[in-house]
Amino acid sequence: MRIVRFQAGGEARYGVVEDDIVREIAGDVFGRLRPTRKKHPLKRIRFLPPTAPTKIVGVGLNYRDHAAEMGFEPRDEPVIFLKPGTAALPHRGKILYPKVSNRLDYEAEMAIVIGRYARDISAKNARRVILGYTCFNDVTARDLQRKDGQWTRGKSFDTFAPVGPWVETKLDPHNAPVRAYLNGELKQTSNTANMIFDVPYMVSFITTVMPLFPGDVIATGTPAGVGPMKPGDTIEIEIEGIGRLQNTVVRKS
Repeated sequence: MRIVRFQAGGEARYGVVEDDIVREIAGDVFGRLRPTRKKHPLKRIRFLPPTAPTKIVGVGLNYRDHAAEMGFEPRDEPVIFLKPGTAALPHRGKILYPKVSNRLDYEAEMAIVIGRYARDISAKNARRVILGYTCFNDVTARDLQRKDGQWTRGKSFDTFAPVGPWVETKLDPHNAPVRAYLNGELKQTSNTANMIFDVPYMVSFITTVMPLFPGDVIATGTPAGVGPMKPGDTIEIEIEGIGRLQNTVVRKS
């Protein structure tokens, strides 16, 4: 099932994607789904981030090839960091290139969307708190990340968390091809099978550190091939079995 969040009548609404239409859901998606009779053409909806997360937890260096290209050794525990929920950007939204940065990178990732409150969850029970999966772009001001010696500023600007276009509830998260296309050219290609830490372990590890709330997002890491974007570029993140997240880059005025 594909669950989408969109704007209609000035309000945020949820719906289920059925071929080329969206059927509205009464209420939200974190309880019992109650589809209504109200439908919208998929091509006409205004996408919103698929959830409104209280936080986005990133898992860094979760592919050995990316760790190598960044000059790091693989870790025996996940390296985690936070992006604010305010950084979330929907499908077709514009990534704002900050004036203070000279190097803005794309990072293609699969993201986990949490569906239930989760604290101290075992790996065995992790799937019980997952709503589904979506595409994610961990946009990074690489020059600021290196300058600061830590990751918060370089990953937290407004629009630095493109996510969507929807949540796919039925996906094998450990065998999903991951790709990034910059202006139509393939730049990253891998598979979630190559992740160092799997989904249940990541959920368990993070929930021993902090609670996760319905709608929170875990970005599971990017493979090798990250690279720069410039104003005017179109970046697409594709997860096979989910779809494509498309955004354009514009200079912040």
